[in-house]
Amino acid sequence: MPPSDLPDDAARVLSADKAAVSRALNLVEDRRPEAQTAVTELLAALKDAPKAAGGHRVGLTGPPGVGKSTLTSALARSVRRGGRTVGVVAIDPSSIRSGGSLLGDRARMSFDPSDAGLFVRSLATAGEVGGLAYAANSAVRVLAAAYDMVVIETTGVGQSEIDIMHVADTVVLVVQPGSGDVLQFLKAGIMEIPDILVVNKADQDELAQRAVADLRGALQTARAVGATGGRDAGWEPPIVATSATKGTGIDELIAALDGHRKHLEATLATRRRQGEVQWALDLFTRKHGEHGLSTLGGAAQLQARAERDLDDGETPLSLCEHLSREYVAALGKTP
Repeated sequence: MPPSDLPDDAARVLSADKAAVSRALNLVEDRRPEAQTAVTELLAALKDAPKAAGGHRVGLTGPPGVGKSTLTSALARSVRRGGRTVGVVAIDPSSIRSGGSLLGDRARMSFDPSDAGLFVRSLATAGEVGGLAYAANSAVRVLAAAYDMVVIETTGVGQSEIDIMHVADTVVLVVQPGSGDVLQFLKAGIMEIPDILVVNKADQDELAQRAVADLRGALQTARAVGATGGRDAGWEPPIVATSATKGTGIDELIAALDGHRKHLEATLATRRRQGEVQWALDLFTRKHGEHGLSTLGGAAQLQARAERDLDDGETPLSLCEHLSREYVAALGKTP
């Protein structure tokens, strides 16, 4: 759809108008049923954006306290110096009073507010597990239409917090020296998801070297048990040592990111579609549980349905709402 035929706000998003991007993100966070049609129309208008097809969606995850926010800030500034535009979505814990984002991550980021090529937004988890927010997939799609690189920073990582795989092209797992995180991640199976491993706060040389060695050992163990330590055949997850506060290792991280993005060229569209299918099914399962899946025919049937409907222009959010209405109707209740 040429820009002249797009709804006004969608056209403004494509031009990276910050006010329009903010309005679009407000819309996709709106859970009211009456907002879903507008969300679907907006995302449909943005889905073929040139930046969305050619851009890079980078997920940063890791336990609280490893410096993800500071690293996100340093990464975005360095990418901007290289001439690419960047959209950042930081997933924050929710306020127990208002339900909104506590803005903790964004408060620790240092950006130039006058930079038209850089946009930062916080999303509240609103009680969602998995390290991401309900609207994260839609928010990433909005930012991907406007910016060359989208960085998604999760609240943290644990045994169940691997949803970042479903929205990011490249997953970066961040650990810090001397924390014991590597053993915990190996026990939890988290070493299966990262495409790049980062040891941050690596100004502690001896501890950093030990952490890098531990990660190499963890990757070897993951391969030995059939978990390759990455999702792509032929890709060996690199280990990058950084100090976000000092700015060291950031160029190496960008080189690793660009290398993985190039590696994905032939499979990127398939990876993104698989992520959207899983995101839609996860949203539905969180809402209705295993009973919802079985009522509508089981996981395999719903996966085939999701693949078909997403190809026909549905979004994960709208598909989840449609499945929810079908589920309620199947129970003999009024939607």
